[in-house]
Amino acid sequence: MKSLSVYGPAAPSRRLLLQGLLAGLSPGVAWGASARAVSAPTGALSAEERAFHALNRLGFGPSPADVSAMRRLGPAAWLEQFLQQQVQPASVLPQDLQTQLQALETLNLSQAALMARFRQARELGKKKGQDGEKSAPSASAQEQTMKSAEQSRRDLIRPLVLDASKHRLLRALASPAQLEEVLVDFWFNHFNVYAGKGPVGALVGSYEREAIRPFVFGKFRQMLGAVAKHPAMLIYLDNAQSVGSDSAAVARAQARRARMGEGAAPRASGLNENYARELMELHTLGVDGGYTQRDVTELARILTGWTVDYRAVLRAGESQRASLFIFDAARHDGGSKHWLGRQVQAAGQQEGEVALDVLAAHPATARHLAFKFAQAFVSDAPPPALVANLAERFLQSQGDLRVLVQSLLSSEQFWSREAFQSKFKSPYRYVLSSLRATGLKLDDAPGALAYLAQAGMPLYGATTPDGFKNVSEAWMNPEALAQRMQWAQRLTRAGRSAPGGRLSGDDLQATLGASLSERSRQALATEPADLRLALLLGSPDFMHF
Repeated sequence: MKSLSVYGPAAPSRRLLLQGLLAGLSPGVAWGASARAVSAPTGALSAEERAFHALNRLGFGPSPADVSAMRRLGPAAWLEQFLQQQVQPASVLPQDLQTQLQALETLNLSQAALMARFRQARELGKKKGQDGEKSAPSASAQEQTMKSAEQSRRDLIRPLVLDASKHRLLRALASPAQLEEVLVDFWFNHFNVYAGKGPVGALVGSYEREAIRPFVFGKFRQMLGAVAKHPAMLIYLDNAQSVGSDSAAVARAQARRARMGEGAAPRASGLNENYARELMELHTLGVDGGYTQRDVTELARILTGWTVDYRAVLRAGESQRASLFIFDAARHDGGSKHWLGRQVQAAGQQEGEVALDVLAAHPATARHLAFKFAQAFVSDAPPPALVANLAERFLQSQGDLRVLVQSLLSSEQFWSREAFQSKFKSPYRYVLSSLRATGLKLDDAPGALAYLAQAGMPLYGATTPDGFKNVSEAWMNPEALAQRMQWAQRLTRAGRSAPGGRLSGDDLQATLGASLSERSRQALATEPADLRLALLLGSPDFMHF
C-alpha cells in the first residue's frame, strides 16, 4: 500500500475511498459513509450531464478550455456546436500542436524508407552478432554479445515507434476533433497490429496514418482495403509469405531443390491462413459469422500473392515509394475456389478485391461491427435494439462510418441515464483524461508511455490480433487501481509546479462538472484542500466515463 501514501493519515472518507477503489466499486459508492445521504439521479440527463457525457464518450474527457466554453455558451448550445464539429475530421489543427507534430521527423518517412531503416537495424544486429561469435572467448560472452546486437537493432527502431506514439498522444490530448481521435483508437484496435513483430514496429505509425486515420469517417470498405494492403498487416498476420500450392513460385522452388538438392532453402513457404482467419473472425463477420474452416482455407488461397515488395527497398529511385504493397501473380493460387457458398473463378488480384467487397457488405459484418461500436460507446453489454439499429443503418448506408456515428448519436440509448458514467476507463483513456482534465502537457508529466506499459496496455503493444479489451472486467483489479493511484500522485506533483500556476483540487472539480457525483462533492468538501486533487484523480467517479 506504499503507493497510496499520498493520502496521508487514513481519515474515514479517505480510507473508504481506497477500500472502494480496491473493491472496484461503481462511481460514487465509496464516498457514501462520509457524505450525507444523496439519492442517485433518475430520469433523463440534464443539459449539463449530456454535455459532459459527450466529452467523455466522444472524446478523452473535459479540459478546462472545454468547460470554459460550455459556461460561456450554456451547455445546450455548446453541445449542439460540439456535435456538429465532431462528425468530421479536423480541418486545421492548433498551431502549437502542428509545431509539436512537425518536430517528429520520422513521421515523414515513406514505407520504403521505413523498411530501409528496419533493414539497416537488422543488418547491424546481425553484424554485431557475427563479430561477437568470432571474438567472444566463452559461451556466456557470446550470449552477452548477441544481446548487445539485439539492443543495437532495437535502438534504431525505437525512435520510429516513439514518434508514432507521441503523434497519437499529442493529437488525442490537444486536437479539437476529439471524436476523430477516439475513432482512430477504436479502429486501430479493431485492426490491431503488434509493433514488436519484425518490421511492424518500423511501420506502425505509417499504418495508423495511412490505413486507419483517413477512413474513420469514410466507408468501411475503404478502410478494410487499406488495411489489407498495408505492409504492417501483411507482415503481422503473415500474408506476405503466403504462397499458393500450385503457384509458379512453388514450382520454381521445387525446381531449385531438385537442382541444388534437398538442402536448398525454399523461397516459397506455402499457404498461410492467419490473415484470412482473422479477416473473417475479427475484422468482418465475427466468430459466429457462419463461415467454416474450408472458407478460411479458400480465402487464404484467394489472397495469395497479396504481399510486400521488399526489393523496392533496394532498388534505386524507390526510397520514397508511398506503398510497398504488390500483387505477385507468381505467388497466387490460380485455381478455382468455393468460398462462402459461391464459386470464385481465377481472376488474380481481383479475387481478393471481390472477397473484400463481399465481407464489407455482409449482414454478419454489420452485426459484428455494430456490437463492438455500441459496446465501446454505450455499454459493456449493449442494448440489443441499439445493435440491431446500428447494423441496419450500416447496411443501408453501404458501410458509411459517418452514418454509423450519426446513428449512434441519434439513439436514445447513447443519451440514457443507464449509459452515463457506466463504463470503466482503460489505462489509455485514464492517462489521457487525467492530462486533459488537469490541463497538463505530455512533457509536464513524463512517463505516460511507461505507465501504459506497466498497466498492461502499451501503445501499439497488443500482441494478439484482437487488440485490447474495452470492457470493465479487463482493467478493474486491485493492482491496476493501485497503479492509477501512483499516476495520480505523479500528476499531483506535476500540478503543484505547473507552468500556468499551481493546480488545485477545486480547479479539477470545476472541470469535471456533472461527471462528478453529488456524493463525491460532499465528501471532498470535508477533505483538506491539498489532498483534493489526488483524491479526485483516484476517485471512482474519475475512473468511470
